[in-house]
Amino acid sequence: MKKEKKAKILLCDIENSALVSHTWGRHEQEVIHVQQESYILSFAYKFLGEKKTHVIALNDFAGYKPNSPNDKKLIEKIYSIISPVDILVGQNIRAFDIRKLNARFIFYGLKPIAPQKTIDTLVIARKQFSFSSNKLDDLGAFLGLGRKIKTGGYDLWLRCMAGEKKAWTKMKAYNKQDVTLLEKVYLKLMPWDSQHPNLSSYNHNGLECPKCLSKHIEWRGTARNKTTSYRRFQCKDCGSWGRDMKNIQKEKPLVSI
Repeated sequence: MKKEKKAKILLCDIENSALVSHTWGRHEQEVIHVQQESYILSFAYKFLGEKKTHVIALNDFAGYKPNSPNDKKLIEKIYSIISPVDILVGQNIRAFDIRKLNARFIFYGLKPIAPQKTIDTLVIARKQFSFSSNKLDDLGAFLGLGRKIKTGGYDLWLRCMAGEKKAWTKMKAYNKQDVTLLEKVYLKLMPWDSQHPNLSSYNHNGLECPKCLSKHIEWRGTARNKTTSYRRFQCKDCGSWGRDMKNIQKEKPLVSI
């Protein structure tokens, strides 16, 4: 029997250091000189449906030195994890995480990763709803899904960069919880996402929900565009809408004599 192929969907989140720079003052100042570029501290990730959330950080690699911006080994590991993935999911992943990682990839001479689809929970929240806040922590609280771990502020980042073991332990827990919460928020928002990739195109396993791949569907009405009509259905598990791939056969026109 041919093995069923499914899309590889990775939920992920990065934590990075701040930019170290010189300014003439504290408020609304232009940077005079960049002393140290921002670099990646940790990367948490989880394949959709997988039970365990993983995290890797600078201090996991041999040769790690506190206060060093050398994140090459971490970046190469992240590169190997996300390269074979079909779809990446994250909170603000399009404007931040992917662009930040790309900057580190090119810095170390890595080639572009094959084009991937991205699902951004921040974009879905802004487009489909009017929440009082679209932050991951606030979405989790509003939807009753959980909260982020409190860090105590920027001091945690400073302590990690200085190499404090307890700080690294807390940072990793914080990063992991972000991805755990991300998955819950993603699954809650998913049925509302009008731009969600059609997972059936990866699966090719017969008629099923295009988002959660459930076969528990209920035919409900007709979907139409300018020229064709299709049978429409709603997923009885996640609530997403979909349609049959085949056009509804039109009645034959009357022949004029």
